[in-house]
Amino acid sequence: MSIRRTPFHAFHKEAGARMIDFGGWDMPVQYTGIIEEHLATRARVGLFDVSHMGEVRFRGPHAMAAVQHLVTNDVSKLADGQAMYTAMCNEHGGIVDDLIVYRFGAEEILICVNAANRAKDYAWMVSHNPFGAEITNESDQWGQLAIQGRHAEALIQTLTPVKLAAIKNYWFAVGTVAGVEGCILARTGYTGEDGFEIFLPAGAADILWDAVHTAGAPFGLANIGLGARDTLRLEMKYSLYGNDITDDTTPLEAGLGWVTKLEKGDFIGRDPLVKQRDAGVPRRLVGLVVDGRIARPHNPIVSDGVVVGEVTSGSRGPSIEQNVAIAYVPTNLAKLGTKLQVDVRGKLADATVSKTPFYTRPY
Repeated sequence: MSIRRTPFHAFHKEAGARMIDFGGWDMPVQYTGIIEEHLATRARVGLFDVSHMGEVRFRGPHAMAAVQHLVTNDVSKLADGQAMYTAMCNEHGGIVDDLIVYRFGAEEILICVNAANRAKDYAWMVSHNPFGAEITNESDQWGQLAIQGRHAEALIQTLTPVKLAAIKNYWFAVGTVAGVEGCILARTGYTGEDGFEIFLPAGAADILWDAVHTAGAPFGLANIGLGARDTLRLEMKYSLYGNDITDDTTPLEAGLGWVTKLEKGDFIGRDPLVKQRDAGVPRRLVGLVVDGRIARPHNPIVSDGVVVGEVTSGSRGPSIEQNVAIAYVPTNLAKLGTKLQVDVRGKLADATVSKTPFYTRPY
């Protein structure tokens, strides 16, 4: 299968990005350097191309019921213009994907899915639609830019008449950006900073790219690649699908009990999740501060000389100047302050189960 490109691909090349294959997409991993880009997002504002993400729209009188059946969170609580983070599970309670649900109205919902799961998620949704909702894969119709950082709102406000200050966290509005109509401005993100994710018609990519860079110059806007996106989300302990959450991990194990509303009524995966809750969740996804060495995915977690789990994500946290990791460990070892070790290429590094997020923004 040929590698795919986002509508902004030519701009990344022009900007000197180093490109990599990311889940079948040719994506920028870095421009000037991961640490520099990470710190620029924290201190000023960063621009991320997230057009590889997928969009699936549900329409019709049964749209709400169809989504409620598919996801773990309670979408009946959503108001028009509100978004919600959730998981979508299989019949065994494993996570098919983590998603953001956007409610446009009682009969119209848009769901943003992870890039590598576009086809899988759409097929799952269509094959688990007993309500007969109209489900459309709109992924190729949209580009998406994330503008994240303390200056994000001020920057975007120069490009749109939409009153951004009125959009609360996990809410959105539809409006014109840089003269492009029909954009979705959502106050969401994957960095821990304030900011917006802008869904735009794919054909308008060149207009938005140029306009955002021109408007962003006074704010110190930086282009940000996947490398810094990963370290930013890791400092927040935001899960990455395929690493920290998979078809074999449940929301209760992954620390996503807060978006798993077992009392809302039936949904796919509910019964095994209730059983796991009642029997006791056997393992937990925890945050670790690691001494001296940088932990990487699949590094074993050791307790009293015995391997008890493995790292799912790990890196240096540039903002906090600590080596941090995420790992599954038995529930009895998940308590804050628990001392463990990480086997990093044959050498044991001390690690402590720590409070997360590791980073808290100061504004």
